[in-house]
Amino acid sequence: MGTKKYSLGIDFGTLSGRAVLVEVESGNIIATAVREYTHGVMDEYLPDGKTRLGPDWALQHPADYLEVLETAVPQVLKESGVKPEDVIGLGIDFTACTMLPIDREGKPLCFREEFRSNPNSYVKLWKHHAAQPQADRLNELARKRNESFLNRYGGKISSEWLFPKIMQILEEAPEIYEAAYKFMEAGDWIVMTLTGNERRNSCTAGYKAIWSKREGYPSKDFFRELNPRLENVVDEKLSRDIYPIGSKAGELTPEMAAKTGLLPGTAVAVANVDAHVAVPAVGIVEPGKMLMIMGTSTCHMVLGTEEKMVPGMCGVVEDGIIPGFLGYEAGQSCVGDHFQWFVENCLPASYEEEAKKRGIGIHDLLVEKVRKQRPGESGLLALDWWNGNRSVLVDADLTGLLLGCTLTTKPEEIYRALIEATAFGTNMIIETFEKNGVAIKELYACGGIAEKNEFMMQVYADVTNREIRISGSPQTVALGSAMFGAVAAGKGKGGYDTIFEAAKAMSKVRKDYYKPIPENVAIYKKLYEEYRILHDYFGRGVNDVMKRLKSLKVRTG
Repeated sequence: MGTKKYSLGIDFGTLSGRAVLVEVESGNIIATAVREYTHGVMDEYLPDGKTRLGPDWALQHPADYLEVLETAVPQVLKESGVKPEDVIGLGIDFTACTMLPIDREGKPLCFREEFRSNPNSYVKLWKHHAAQPQADRLNELARKRNESFLNRYGGKISSEWLFPKIMQILEEAPEIYEAAYKFMEAGDWIVMTLTGNERRNSCTAGYKAIWSKREGYPSKDFFRELNPRLENVVDEKLSRDIYPIGSKAGELTPEMAAKTGLLPGTAVAVANVDAHVAVPAVGIVEPGKMLMIMGTSTCHMVLGTEEKMVPGMCGVVEDGIIPGFLGYEAGQSCVGDHFQWFVENCLPASYEEEAKKRGIGIHDLLVEKVRKQRPGESGLLALDWWNGNRSVLVDADLTGLLLGCTLTTKPEEIYRALIEATAFGTNMIIETFEKNGVAIKELYACGGIAEKNEFMMQVYADVTNREIRISGSPQTVALGSAMFGAVAAGKGKGGYDTIFEAAKAMSKVRKDYYKPIPENVAIYKKLYEEYRILHDYFGRGVNDVMKRLKSLKVRTG
């Protein structure tokens, strides 16, 4: 038997990038390295410390991504003792839509001295919501013109996506628009940096840039009516060459090989989105199984064989997740962020002290306290919109709600209500898919919350009344990227020729799983009905108080 072969997966998240080295034969992770982003998420000031950012801005610095390549990759090689010649492929995934303007040499505009204090020259992170006015105008025009693409995205294009962000740059900083040779997804930019080839992936193009395999981009006519200067935006600032996920983007350049410690010529896969790449990593390569990728936010992915129009989905894209299938995506923009906000802002000091004294984490303490209660016992109900609503309402201007508090309400009861709210939000997504002809028979979950928080996963099983299987890998997303890296290398080099073959050998799911508890299911059914009433009342225009408060906040802030 020959020498063992390895593949590298690099996952670029919201706060850090991680590299994992994976054994191609088994999917076992040999080494992991995490690099926190030096600049993190910039939502108040630019790195100069002087340039203030407006409400709903969220930027990143592309130098942070390069640091991940130059520190995390050499670290996993060193730690594992694996020789560079035994690393056959490399795959990366990224948050999306996370986009940046670059110059002709492929250099980000924010690297240039004259643009360092210009917010629009930086990377606009996926959760940058300041392009909402542009998204509103784009949606209004698309509805007026009866554009067919709207249906593929549940009736609404999000402010998080590529074109609203480009519109914001054009309108607020025309000099940046002018100077930009191209606008690129950060994932595609990293792949271009690694290989020297511009290979835009079908996943971000389809889910975030209104592109379809059959219809391409929206028409020049549509863009001209949106803004005359956008008429040729696709040909001038993007590209019509889109490459399917699972294909090879190129090979590592000598320059990047020297920086990473890998060999020149190592196969590099076309980039992918963090959520989407996790699907084959839990072995999902057929319809009817939904994967929830649970972190600061949650993405819900499911495969189908026919194109169905589902209100509020983030998109349906042919070959968007797995070649040969329609890939559906939906999501919640506030999950882990929700609980973190609560522990940082709403706990009395005595709770912190108790957790410290007992040597346990604050989340563990809250879960321990809340386990003693039955569903519905607190009399609380929440809407999970602390960061807007992605699916099914697609509205970044919605805000959170907590109902039923009394003078006896305890912090752990509020914490539980927030957990239940996110579960109700997921159930709303599942119901909407099923009502519109996309079956969801089984649930799978991955990410930190799925792996660590048993209480929360049981709540989800009870609320959705479905069994939930958990990923067997501690780094599901990075494992998925490594699988695509092995496919880019191909069987001849010791990898795989298709993602289906890679999934058979490398995917991981735990043997134990969560089952719904019938008495909890019955109570949650009643609570969910109340959630649905509030959801539609505040989210579908009956009472726009959240938006009125938000506009008041902006005007008086």
